[in-house]
Amino acid sequence: MDHLPLFVRIAARPCVLVGGGEVALRKARLLARAGGRLRVLAPEVLPELEALARGQGGELLRRGFEVADLQDPAIALVVAATDDADVNAAVSAAAQARGLLVNVVDSARESNALFPSIVDRSPIVLAIGSGGQSPVLLRQWRERLEALLPARLGDLAALAGSFRTRV
Repeated sequence: MDHLPLFVRIAARPCVLVGGGEVALRKARLLARAGGRLRVLAPEVLPELEALARGQGGELLRRGFEVADLQDPAIALVVAATDDADVNAAVSAAAQARGLLVNVVDSARESNALFPSIVDRSPIVLAIGSGGQSPVLLRQWRERLEALLPARLGDLAALAGSFRTRV
């Protein structure tokens, strides 16, 4: 096992997202669903990403990445999601030098944190990974798992949770 599977609470904590395109938007949606406060850094940003960042009480900086962007000790996660390998590598190096968790999209080698494939039936969440080796295979398995789990499984888990102290 190359990575420790772990669920991390990022609610209300800053998550630095470098990039403003479709890939960054996909990662931003996940971070926002988990309650992360987005800090988006990119010269150009999709309107939906801008709205998502501002709607979560985050911020949008229309410029490139600077090492000083990682000074906040409360940062939960850094994500490099640009189409520039040199920028992504610089983000990774700066984040890792500060001891921060960083995900470089499509580069497990430069990441110390990976996004798994997720099936969300909150509060039931399944996450599977391959260490970045086989994203297509993971997508196929995620689809199979989604088909197996009832859409309202989360409601059942919440109901069971309401009886937990009595049981």
